[in-house]
Amino acid sequence: MPDNCAVSSRRFGGVARIYGEQALASFARAHVCVIGVGGVGSWAVEGLARSGIGRLTLIDADHVAESNINRQLPALESTLGQAKTAALAQRIALINPDCRVVCVEEMVEPDTVQQLLPDDSDWVLDCIDHGRAKVAIVQHCRRNKIPVITSGGAGGRRDPNRIRVTDLSRSQQDPLLAKVRRLLRENYGYSRDPRRRFGIPCVWSEEPAKLPVEATALSCAGGIGSSIAVTASFGFAAVAYVLEKISAR
Repeated sequence: MPDNCAVSSRRFGGVARIYGEQALASFARAHVCVIGVGGVGSWAVEGLARSGIGRLTLIDADHVAESNINRQLPALESTLGQAKTAALAQRIALINPDCRVVCVEEMVEPDTVQQLLPDDSDWVLDCIDHGRAKVAIVQHCRRNKIPVITSGGAGGRRDPNRIRVTDLSRSQQDPLLAKVRRLLRENYGYSRDPRRRFGIPCVWSEEPAKLPVEATALSCAGGIGSSIAVTASFGFAAVAYVLEKISAR
């Protein structure tokens, strides 16, 4: 039988050398929930798994489609039709067999957030693109004192150098996050003072979204385009933020 400690040291020694042994131990104990494992979330899952995170809950109702191949990690000829969460769980097992993975093949809606999100999460990464569901996730996490980071829209952008991680109150050029801010103010009493922070980190891009000339729908399948250089970088930016916070505890 292999020595699990030795295996972990070999696989994640690079993580320990940059974050420290204590941080690596914290990563192994951490439980991170990723909601939405598409163009942004699938790469976030990869980054978390390769950093030695010990427990992952993956929530997404979608199955791998051919239109996902340009930007989503689990999308391959061999995985077409599979549940995205299941395809990622298989990959995680090959990266870190000690990582405990729970797959929830459900779509998060405002009225299902409480049921689907695990209460013992150390961090939640919100990588979905539905405004009202994002608001429900953020508010649920704030109410239950679960740290959360939310992703803005990565579609229509080509330059990963313009990605930023700031407080939600500071994002620009992002209609999705603007809608989240508006709904939080209208429904949950968040301050309208532009000088006040929300206390919610978010990933967004300073680059204005570029719509195709003939776009008829704001979807990656039929309208707005996407670049893996940006969608993956959104996911990795969220992971970097979460790892820093876990390592600092």
